[in-house]
Amino acid sequence: MATTEAEWLVALPRAVGEHPCTVHAGSAEIRIQEGRLLLQWHALPPRVIGLLRLQRLAVTFAFEGVDEAARQRFMKRFDLTMQRGGG
Repeated sequence: MATTEAEWLVALPRAVGEHPCTVHAGSAEIRIQEGRLLLQWHALPPRVIGLLRLQRLAVTFAFEGVDEAARQRFMKRFDLTMQRGGG
């Protein structure tokens, strides 16, 4: 993801919405119905395109006990919230 950890941590509560979320250093646990999503992240070297430097995080998603429909609903909101772009 093209973001800094500080930006990620600001956006994370909005992205998870009403789901309870516990954040630790480099990880978070989000409760989704009877299951959970475990997120882990770490910084990557910036992507450099000419004079542009994009900070990046490698983020892994591990769903446990979350049915497909609930996972899709969660990820739709999460992706829209975390989406970045210009115009």
